[in-house]
Amino acid sequence: MSILSLNQLREGASPLAMTEALIALALEAGTAILAVYETAGAARSEAKADGSPVTEADEAAEKVILAGLAALAPEVPVVAEEAVAAGDIPPVSGPYFLVDPLDGTREFIKRNGEFTVNIALVEDGVPVLGVVLAPALGEIYWGDATGAWSGRVAGAAVVERRPIAVRRRPEGGLGVLASRSHLSEETSALIDRLPVAELLSVGSSLKLCWVAAGRADVYPRLSPTMQWDIAAGHAVLRAAGGRALAAGTREELAYRLPPVPGRDDLVNRHFIAIGDQDLIDLVA
Repeated sequence: MSILSLNQLREGASPLAMTEALIALALEAGTAILAVYETAGAARSEAKADGSPVTEADEAAEKVILAGLAALAPEVPVVAEEAVAAGDIPPVSGPYFLVDPLDGTREFIKRNGEFTVNIALVEDGVPVLGVVLAPALGEIYWGDATGAWSGRVAGAAVVERRPIAVRRRPEGGLGVLASRSHLSEETSALIDRLPVAELLSVGSSLKLCWVAAGRADVYPRLSPTMQWDIAAGHAVLRAAGGRALAAGTREELAYRLPPVPGRDDLVNRHFIAIGDQDLIDLVA
């Protein structure tokens, strides 16, 4: 992979070049994940210090992505889940990448296919570019300054590319997404106050992508997440016309880090993702 810096992009290189490079990296990481997923050892995991599981696939995918980003944009810090778990958090003074090599490890262990590879670029507190790949489902989503897109994956290549956008608020009630593995009492209480026509459950960052693609209207998450869990999906949602509001506010969820961040700095505020902007009054 050729080296492509952010400065080169700003100086006139194709705005699609970085996006296509991250798509290629996600596909390569997805191939590494599926190589583990298709073996008898796919369900083996260890517990990290925070109690969350980690598998051989998480580590293999992150290795692929870190090597690719080091070649792609060596001057941009990379904050990656498994590296952070090992105590490796780089200094951050400008744009940075956020990497969750396998979001939905519990779904991976359950073998339901609802896990994703997530790569995002954050600038000035905003996820400006994101790629989300669900390798077992053959689905990919991405968002950047040109808009939001989805595609099918066949033979480690993206096919059937199409633009996506959030949908208008349905008159008959909302499609509301709930986490399959992390549904809190606070989230359940909020859902109970909404005019729900359909309650959907899916794992990982696919929830944000489903709102972006017009498959649902609201995804409330009133329980802890980390920046790498949601930044790529948030980028797709923003590009599709949606928002992720900090819970209890009308403000977009922001990604801010001190120059020398610690793990606690990477914990997100609770948030509510919406498609139609007219839903702000209902959820804020």
